[in-house]
Amino acid sequence: MIRIRRSEDRGRFDHGWLDTRHTFSFGSYHDPDQMGFGSLRVINEDRVRPGQGFGTHGHRDMEIISCVLDGALEHRDSMGHGSVLRAGMFQRMSAGTGVEHSEFNHSRTDPVHFYQIWIVPERRGGPPSYEERSFAGDEHSNRWQLIASRDGRGGSVTIQQDADVYRARIDAGAQLTHESPAGRQSWVQVVRGGVNLCGHDLAAGDGAAIEDEDVVAVGATSDSEVLLFDLA
Repeated sequence: MIRIRRSEDRGRFDHGWLDTRHTFSFGSYHDPDQMGFGSLRVINEDRVRPGQGFGTHGHRDMEIISCVLDGALEHRDSMGHGSVLRAGMFQRMSAGTGVEHSEFNHSRTDPVHFYQIWIVPERRGGPPSYEERSFAGDEHSNRWQLIASRDGRGGSVTIQQDADVYRARIDAGAQLTHESPAGRQSWVQVVRGGVNLCGHDLAAGDGAAIEDEDVVAVGATSDSEVLLFDLA
């Protein structure tokens, strides 16, 4: 079974400094039918104007993954970390018992475009922690590249949940498949371009919940980039 979540149906808010789109309920956007999918709780697509950003704020009991698509995102947190994430980099922050952080567009001239993903951890509490990775660009060309997992295999960032997060850049006309073992479910998020997902055409910003499908087939109708979540 495949359920499509169209880009235009997402919650959208333009705050001037921030143009944001929420796949699931978040902040002032509430839809009781869109409260997440399995352990996947938030998929936000954010565009932040130069020099602007999110001031210091707190989180707890959430696995937070940030993926920069264009530009540079400056991060600081109460654990003492400070860094600038550039296009292609991924950050994981386990909020645990509580952490405060800020996120700003590092550039004074160019916007930053990024996805932020929240995954509910298996257990509440625990000490906050942080990781970031820069993956080689060619390692996700027409193949699934693991970027987050519970065991950190393959150099992926480690999350406290039985979930694997993949990315892929797919050339127009190419197709990738992903086997989904019995009892697991998947979510596909189109980041750029357009794909055909098991017979369904999806465009940038579209997502799809996938259940009871043995194989997830993603064929690119144009040069595309996608995220795939394999969830317990």
